[in-house]
Amino acid sequence: MPLSAQARSLLDMVYRVGAPRFHELSPTQARHSFQKLQFAFRPDAPAVASVTEVPIGRPDGSVLLARYYRPLQAHPRQSLPLLIYFHGGGWCVGDIESYDVLCRQLANGSGCAVLSVDYRLAPEHPFPAAVIDARLAVEWAVEQADLLVIDPTRVALGGDSAGGNLSIVTALALRDAGGPLLQYLMLVYPSTEIVSNRPSRDAYADGFFLDRETLDWFFTRYLPEGNTEDWRASPMRADSLAGLPPMLLMTAECDPLSDDCVAFVERVKAEGGEVDHRPVAGMVHGFFTLGKFFPEASQAVADAAAALAERLGR
Repeated sequence: MPLSAQARSLLDMVYRVGAPRFHELSPTQARHSFQKLQFAFRPDAPAVASVTEVPIGRPDGSVLLARYYRPLQAHPRQSLPLLIYFHGGGWCVGDIESYDVLCRQLANGSGCAVLSVDYRLAPEHPFPAAVIDARLAVEWAVEQADLLVIDPTRVALGGDSAGGNLSIVTALALRDAGGPLLQYLMLVYPSTEIVSNRPSRDAYADGFFLDRETLDWFFTRYLPEGNTEDWRASPMRADSLAGLPPMLLMTAECDPLSDDCVAFVERVKAEGGEVDHRPVAGMVHGFFTLGKFFPEASQAVADAAAALAERLGR
């Protein structure tokens, strides 16, 4: 299927006005551009029961910030399942404010509490800073289950793009370390490997939002030393993908990462894992948070929330 009419109109608008692409901007400018896009095309923010800013202390005395949501229907002392969410943005852009609406939607739709993590960004904090922050957030949340009023036996990780990558990598690390047992992964077009020659990398390399140059801009800032084969950056390079939690993995048809995601799905299944792969026709990378513009995004978010509710229990 070709691009949807909505996707084509968005791309035509972006490229017609000659808006600079990320690789033509400084990190600060790119972050501002990303936030403007999210604010312009995300849905209106639904009410939730509570939103709390959460500081998580790092061993060096600095603070990892997160934002904690409880769904509208939840009683204050009701112990809830927890989704820990890592935002997208190529490990270089994106923030919890840009993902505020999505996390509210997921909380209300799933009946889960949601902890949105403001992990450190490259190039100021290159790999593996984001990986370290992601694992810290998970371990802290489980340890603080009473404070958060969550059930530590019903914890899922989720994220889109770079955030999906961090979810996979954290699940692998916890598996190997015998850490907290995760119940589910909710992945949206995750980055599964840095270097790839699969056909979608060329087919959608130009004019489909996530251009080849933008991918390179992200990768070289996140991995300035070029260690692309480290499984913590490219989880497809892990020796084994066995033992991962059951997962939902959504892909966008017109996305340079789509074939990498499919290869990841196939390998997980071959190694005994459970994957619910849901391709979304006619969509481009990044559509998931843009529900004001894409009806497919609203449906995908609702589907993800329903999958969380089914797997973790309301």
